[in-house]
Amino acid sequence: QVQLVESGGGLVPAGGSLRLSCAASRRTFSSYPMAWFRQAPGKEREFVGGISPSGGYTRYADSVKGRFTISRDNAKDTVYLQMNSLKPEDTAVYFCAARLAGVSASSADYNYWGQGTQVTVSS
Repeated sequence: QVQLVESGGGLVPAGGSLRLSCAASRRTFSSYPMAWFRQAPGKEREFVGGISPSGGYTRYADSVKGRFTISRDNAKDTVYLQMNSLKPEDTAVYFCAARLAGVSASSADYNYWGQGTQVTVSS
């Protein structure tokens, strides 16, 4: 079992930046592919970005490519999402997730989820 706890959300003006963190409870964190998803009110949960266990491979949704960066620190059992040039349409609850093998853009493929952190971008 892996417990994930997100932090770092908040209210930010358009064009601003935020860094989200996701801390994992398990010492084998370094073996898990990780991802960030988001869900806006009335919309389905969507993939934002994912990272391989070593951090050597990352994948992003087209909507955030060039603005968001996912990284991880396996020594701290933490994955990060640096969000720059934020837009009002980035407003959502952001979730981190872990699965046993491979980065996937499908939320159904992930075994473990955090509780989410709210990001609100004002226009």
